[in-house]
Amino acid sequence: MEDLKREFLELLDKDLKFRYAIAGYLGLSEVLKRLDSIAEEQVRIREEQTKVWVEVKNLREGQNRLLEELAKLRQDMMEGFRRHDEILAMHAQEIAKLREDMIAGFKRHDEELAKLRQDMIEGFNLLKRHIDALGVRWGIMAEEAFREGLKGLIEKELGFKVERWVSYDEVGIVFGYPSRVEVDVAVKDERLVLVEISSHVKSSDVHEFRRKAELYERKTGRKPDRLIIITPYADGKALEAAGRFGIEIYTKV
Repeated sequence: MEDLKREFLELLDKDLKFRYAIAGYLGLSEVLKRLDSIAEEQVRIREEQTKVWVEVKNLREGQNRLLEELAKLRQDMMEGFRRHDEILAMHAQEIAKLREDMIAGFKRHDEELAKLRQDMIEGFNLLKRHIDALGVRWGIMAEEAFREGLKGLIEKELGFKVERWVSYDEVGIVFGYPSRVEVDVAVKDERLVLVEISSHVKSSDVHEFRRKAELYERKTGRKPDRLIIITPYADGKALEAAGRFGIEIYTKV
C-alpha cells in the first residue's frame, strides 16, 4: 500500500495530464469553478489597484507641477531681491514688506506641499489595504479547495473513509483554553489514522496536531495508529518536530 501511495503521489507530482484526469475523476470541477471565481475577483481588485495607481500618479504629477511653480517663484523672488537691493537705500520700507510677503508665500507653498505628501501617503496605504485583502481572500479560498481535493483523493483512491471529528476541548489541551477542536479521521481495515491537511505547515502546526491527537485519544479512548500531515510545503523546523513526535509529513502533493 505504501508503494502504491508513493507511486500515485509521484504521478500527481510529475504527470500534468494525469493530475488533471484525477482532478476530474474526483469531481473537482466545482472547486476549479470556485478558483475561476476567485481569479475574477482578483482581476477586479487589480483593476481597483490600477485606479489607485492612477490616482497616485496624478498626485505625483501635481507635486511636480507644484515644485516647478515653487522653483519659478524662488527664481522670481531672487530676481526681485537683486532689483530691490539696488535701490535699498531709497526703498527700505518697501523691501521689508516684500520680504514679509515672500515669507508668507513660502509658508503657503510649504503647507500645500505637506498636504500633497499626506495625500500620497493615504493613497499608498489604500493600495496596501487592497493588496492585503486580496492575499487574505486568496489564501482562505485556496486552502479550502486544497483540503477538499486531498480529502477526496484519500477516500476514492486510497480506500480510506474520511470523516471530520469535532469535539469541545473543555480543559484547553489543544489551544490552552476551552475551545472547539476539529480533525480529519481516516479509517480503513480497522486502522485509524488522524490526518491534517494544510497548504503550509510550521512547527507550531505540528505541535497543535499532536495535541489534537492527545485530545482524540482522551475523548474516544482509542489511540490513532498513525498521525499524518499532508502539505505541499513544510519548513525545516516543522519537519524536525514531526520526526521527534513520530508524525509523518507528506509534501509530494
